[in-house]
Amino acid sequence: MKKILVLCDDMWHPAEVIERGLRDLNGSFAEFDFVRDAKDILTPEFIKEYPLIINCKSHNLTSGNSAEWFEEGVTEVGPREFEDYVRNGGGLLSVHAGNTYDDRFSPDYAELIGNKFVTHPARCEVTVYPVKENPITKGVSSFNVRDEHYQIELTAQDVEVFLESKSETGGVQIAGYTKYLGEGRICVLTPGHILSVWQHPMFKRLLVNAIEWCTGEI
Repeated sequence: MKKILVLCDDMWHPAEVIERGLRDLNGSFAEFDFVRDAKDILTPEFIKEYPLIINCKSHNLTSGNSAEWFEEGVTEVGPREFEDYVRNGGGLLSVHAGNTYDDRFSPDYAELIGNKFVTHPARCEVTVYPVKENPITKGVSSFNVRDEHYQIELTAQDVEVFLESKSETGGVQIAGYTKYLGEGRICVLTPGHILSVWQHPMFKRLLVNAIEWCTGEI
């Protein structure tokens, strides 16, 4: 059984959403190890024990602490350490809040995952749909959720977009892509603000497929 590190909890995205969202998969499909205070727990040696890191965390330390969790000279694992981890064969799955980085909030991490966060409208009805045959879209059909409709700007050229989303207020946006880095793999999924998204059968299928792709199983 795969043991996967999940980073979660920030000012706008409480850990409970992610923990409950992965509950059905925990212990059957994989074993998830949840970390909230990433600044004081993660070390390069610690993360090497996991074949995959799922980052569902914005730039805040925790939901109760708005301090930045990447702090030069303090944080043991920052963007450079994450990059080394992936280049050496690790997988990185960035979900929803993991894609809120830009030139203000860790441009190095934004460069690593290949996008900059732009904005999102108020929660609305969003249609999520595959745009390309891809191992991550296997068994996935178009589905509707109520969610924050993220708008991101791609900064990496070497990506394969496999998922888009659309809404009346947000237009058409990129919702999922993959990229390779060294011996490792990175996948981005932008939906996932509220629990009902994580509980949707199609989103669960996306997660399972993305986990298997990031760990090289498909």
